Formats: sequence, C-alpha cells, structure tokens
Amino acid sequence: MPLIGFAVTLAIGVTVGVGFHAAGWVTNPLFVAIALSATSLGLVVPVLKDAGQAERPLGQYVIAGATIADFGAVILLSLLFSEAEGGAASKLVTLGLFAGVIAAVGLTLARAGRSARVDATLVRLQDTTAEIRVRIAVALLIGFVALAAQVGLETILGAFLAGAVLGLVDRDTATHPNFRLKLDAVGYGFVIPVFFVTSGLRFDLDALTEEPSALARVPVFLLALLIVRGVPALLYRRPLGGQGVRIAALLQATSLPFIVTASEIGVSIGVIAPATAAGLISAGLLSVVLFPPLALARLRRLDPDPATVPNPVLTP
Repeated sequence: MPLIGFAVTLAIGVTVGVGFHAAGWVTNPLFVAIALSATSLGLVVPVLKDAGQAERPLGQYVIAGATIADFGAVILLSLLFSEAEGGAASKLVTLGLFAGVIAAVGLTLARAGRSARVDATLVRLQDTTAEIRVRIAVALLIGFVALAAQVGLETILGAFLAGAVLGLVDRDTATHPNFRLKLDAVGYGFVIPVFFVTSGLRFDLDALTEEPSALARVPVFLLALLIVRGVPALLYRRPLGGQGVRIAALLQATSLPFIVTASEIGVSIGVIAPATAAGLISAGLLSVVLFPPLALARLRRLDPDPATVPNPVLTP
C-alpha cells in the first residue's frame, strides 16, 4: 500500500508540476513532483512517538509511507537531477556501485555484531565516556555522506542509507536499551536544530520579497504539498477510517529538509528560479509549523485521553 501511495504521489506531483510549468514557475514538471514527494521523518516520528501512536496502526502506516517516499524521492533526485556530470545510465551505475559498498559495509557490521568478543566489547564501552555505539553511528553517517559526495551522488542519500543500515544491523536492542535514546538526543537535540539554523542562513529572503508574485506562490505550493502527499492517504481509509486518513494526510504533507535540498539543487542546475525555490522552502516551513499541530488536534478527537496526546508544540 505505501508503494502504491508513492506512485500516486508522483502521478499527482507531475500533474501539479505541469500546471506550474504552464504558469512559468518551473521548467521541469518532474522536478516539482520529486521535490513535493517526500515527508520529514525526523519531524513526523517524534510527533507520533509523543502522541503514543508510533506503534499503532496510524503511526505504522504513516511511518511506512513516509519512509518509502523519502527513499524514493532521494533516489530519483540523485538519478535525475544530480549536479554530477553524466547521463542517467552513468548515474545508475554509480548508484549501483554505491549501493554495493553500502551493502558490504552493512554485512560486515552485521557479522561483526554476531561476534561474542566484539559484542562484549561494545556492551562494556557503550555506557562509558567512550560511547562506542554512538561514535560508530556518527562515523557511519559521516563516512556514507562523504562517499556519496565523492562519487557525485547527493549527500542526503548517504545520510538516509546510513540510518537504514544502522536500523537493519541494530535490531536486537536488549543489551543496549539506551542506544536509540542517545541517538535521538544527538539527532533531535543537535543535528536537526543545526540543520534548521543553516537552512535559515541559506534562505534567500530577498528572492521572495523582491518579486511581487513570489509571495503569492507560497500558499499555492503549500496547497500543492498537501494534495500531493495528502491525497495518497486515502488508501488508508479502510484500516484507519476518515479521521485517521485526515491525520495521516497532514503528517505525510509535513516536509522541509528534502525541499530545502531539492530547491538548492534545482537552482544550481537551472530547473527553478531563486524566487520559486524560496517559495517552495517557505511552503515547507509552513507545513512544519501548521500540519503537525493540526494533526495532534485531530488526534485528540480520535483519542481524547490527555495522557496519550501531548500539547501541539512542535519539536524541531
């Protein structure tokens, strides 16, 4: 079902992109479809966890759909709109080799993890100042990002695959129950806030204010994001019901990090103008500010127990 949802997302996105192309806002409708097709997992998952929905059907459908959408969007962006030279065939070969290296690293880590000696060392050092598991995770992230940049792929692909490998290798958490909590602290307490700060520093506000029509594009892009990512949530109507579909639609339409990355690439390769990029980023920012609180408000109607649904305060 999530795969079908992503296909629907791309189909709607291309249709929306054709409209934007006709308006002269973009030169490639497919780029718009890809830019609007992702969901900010780093923002949605904390909302679901804090609401006690991460392990329930609603949370599972949203997380699965967002994961496939993020992975698919990153792959398509790297293949079709990368700044690296070469055609799609060349990029596909590069992507295949990159995936092979990632798989080899993952298998090596999985095999090492099954070693009693290595496992004992990790357990002994994991809660000391060595923080060995956290350091390995950070090294994995930096290594994959650097490798992706070196071979001409987008760095966001390396970061995404680092998290995927870590999730696959680190399934049994019985001996290290605090590891994920530490990663959450690093990610939500440091990495994501830094991303928002750097995104704000790179945000081209002049491009948005100097062109009178640019500001008018922001609500249009926001509506497009809600349609492109929200309409596929109708596929969940049977298991989740109408209220669940509305909540899932709002959460799936929450997107900013990928839009920032895609917009920067689009401007650099001449697919979109700076004003359009600024409008897209502004729409993404509004989705982060508006959609999760609206989803949480609807969650209160679905589950009125105040102990399970927190106040709609967004954790960046």
